Amino acid sequence: MQKTLFSQQSRENRLIELTTDTVIAGGGLAGVCAAIAAARAGSKVILVQDRPVLGGNASSEVRLWALGATSHMGNNNRWSREGGIIDEIMLDNLRRNKEGNPIVFDTVLLDKVVQEPNITLLLNTAVYQVNKKSDTKIESLDAFCSQNSIHYQLKANYFIDATGDGLVAFNAGASFRIGGESQAEFGEKLAPEKESTELLGHTIFFYSKSADQPVEYIAPSYAHLDVENTIPRSKIMSETDAGCRLWWIEYGGIRDTIYETEDIKWELWRIVYGLWNYIKNSGKFEGVENLTLEWVGTVPGKRESRRFEGEYMIKQQDIVEQRQFEDAISFGGWAIDIHPAEGVYSDKPACSQWHSKGVYQIPYRCFLSKDIENLFFAGRNISATHMAFGSTRVMITCAHGGQAVGTAAAMCQELNVQPKALLEKTKMKTLQQRLNQFAHGIPNIPLDTQGSLIDQAKISPSSTLALSEIPFNGDWLSLDMAAAQMLPLLEGPANKIKVQVKAQSQTQLTCELRVSEKAYNYTPEVSLKTLSFDIASGEQIIEIDLSNVTTANQYAFLIFHANDEISIKTSQSRITGLLSVFNKVHKAVSNNGKQEMDPVFGIDSFEFWTPQRRPKGHNIAMSIEPALACYSAEQLKNGYMRPWLKSNAWVAKPSDKTPHIKLNWSELKTIKGIKLYFDTDADHALETVWMPHQDKIMPCCVQNYLIKNKTGEVLYRQTENYQTVNHIQFDQPIETDELIIELEHPSENSPAALFEIDVF
Repeated sequence: MQKTLFSQQSRENRLIELTTDTVIAGGGLAGVCAAIAAARAGSKVILVQDRPVLGGNASSEVRLWALGATSHMGNNNRWSREGGIIDEIMLDNLRRNKEGNPIVFDTVLLDKVVQEPNITLLLNTAVYQVNKKSDTKIESLDAFCSQNSIHYQLKANYFIDATGDGLVAFNAGASFRIGGESQAEFGEKLAPEKESTELLGHTIFFYSKSADQPVEYIAPSYAHLDVENTIPRSKIMSETDAGCRLWWIEYGGIRDTIYETEDIKWELWRIVYGLWNYIKNSGKFEGVENLTLEWVGTVPGKRESRRFEGEYMIKQQDIVEQRQFEDAISFGGWAIDIHPAEGVYSDKPACSQWHSKGVYQIPYRCFLSKDIENLFFAGRNISATHMAFGSTRVMITCAHGGQAVGTAAAMCQELNVQPKALLEKTKMKTLQQRLNQFAHGIPNIPLDTQGSLIDQAKISPSSTLALSEIPFNGDWLSLDMAAAQMLPLLEGPANKIKVQVKAQSQTQLTCELRVSEKAYNYTPEVSLKTLSFDIASGEQIIEIDLSNVTTANQYAFLIFHANDEISIKTSQSRITGLLSVFNKVHKAVSNNGKQEMDPVFGIDSFEFWTPQRRPKGHNIAMSIEPALACYSAEQLKNGYMRPWLKSNAWVAKPSDKTPHIKLNWSELKTIKGIKLYFDTDADHALETVWMPHQDKIMPCCVQNYLIKNKTGEVLYRQTENYQTVNHIQFDQPIETDELIIELEHPSENSPAALFEIDVF
């Protein structure tokens, strides 16, 4: 029993002082990835999250799907899913939770963090004050846990602000902006002529479900009951809408999105319960009698507040022109996505999305405070203009940058330097290479294997697929919309290609070979050759002779123009580096088949060619002469872990019963381990919630393999792999001049493939 006497003085809460290498404030995806990256690099980390779960807007408290450059597979950013730790998390979620349960995703994130011994996790703990060592340096943070009444003082050498609103940076005195820049300041043609105070607002989601019997709904007193006349967007509602599809239930952009966020939340509750009352009781919706509310968010998903000034501020032109940076450490690819500040009360479209032709780099300088020397930014508060923020703000882009920042903080700790010191060219290259070792995927910056053990090895494959055919073993695909087969063509004359078509009546088929103006993009705006064929009724083979066309090392699009009288034969084979795309509409990302913009706005006009989700999206069957030699085993050490200009993969022949790679050295080598980089379909958007996925494991991912020495001794065995990066550390270093990697084909329709090997 404890008895405590009256105190005339006010009591203080228990104080715990913690000292570490890096403190990360904010447990959204950016903060989580930063913490894991720093911890795995050897730094001691404290991750502070003011909520009971991790994930921020992706958590079960908000339930927004997490997305980035893949943009629901609705843009031209092929094979653009963010790599590294966020890729690992998303693939874990797919394996455990392909149905998209937000509660399960909470556990995936918590599991990742608690498995790292270098991370101290403080949940339900809010950072509220910064203590400075000098005008430009943070010494510690004060935080309070509402659940255990403990006041923490967190001391560190480095601090990462991943709080969204930038609480740490704000309290530290760092320069920041709220609102939109004028067109004149950065020359952004989308920006208004004058500065603006308008922001993107908050959203609250809700879920519904069907009960076994009719369910009455009585709205609370605070619900807006006249939504039909006050909310223009109510007219686009459907009885099947719920969850993330209602991202447009937005409000707050004309308010103070920091200090008035609770007021904004209340208004969103009024809107949500009023909309539900409208669905249930207006009599304008069919089949809603048994519907009931399953869940309504209690925490709004916040889009915009403070943006902090870094050593560089990324802007519209950097995104649209895909400018290259020597200090690139991350990338984006979501559209510049701007919403009307009035939210649901606006009669304007719910959003305007302007896409670029491909992904863009984000420089390290955007993650550094120009004022506070030991402070990094991670997440939506990085140094970006309001227009560029429209793209950089999305969660997986934030997470990808978070990993880069966490890796940088650990490197600073290792070198005992401040963050800006990593801008020195040699140090920056080291940072980029450390990220690439985990398949981070910085565009146009491959892993440098020069002088490494894999660079010194002779690589001997058991077989190599020469792409002479995409087998004619699939269904017929109607050309009711234009379709294209993407092929990794090589430098020199193009090929002769035969396809099988079926026509309902005599008609004509037009085929076209296109490439991208920028070789590394996947926007087919340059036509190399167009051919038209007279097609008779019934089935037939046509030959498309492209041999008089000269191509470079880049992806080409063999396009079959729309003709609903014609069907084309597809293939069941799914092969690494091959993809079919379609000139189709994807309303969710403002894709109407073509983006048409007046050049005065600094946005390109171009066509969208996008894939279909599995189980659709089959390759177009064809024979290719001469065969494409696009899967050389030498690509296993070219530094790329995804298609980029080329397939960058080795693929075995499907007929090879025991596909394997043999590595030989001219002398004995001391080998500690191996990294293998597999094909987990970086083109597939892995939305975390709401949208279920076809596969638990990507079709071309090798699941089972062995690593042996030259005597056949098994050094390592893996079963049921589903991850991109497999880091194999041997119990003891081995001395050998030969290693053999034996792989199993993922399936009869997907031959074994590998992007990269690293031996250390």
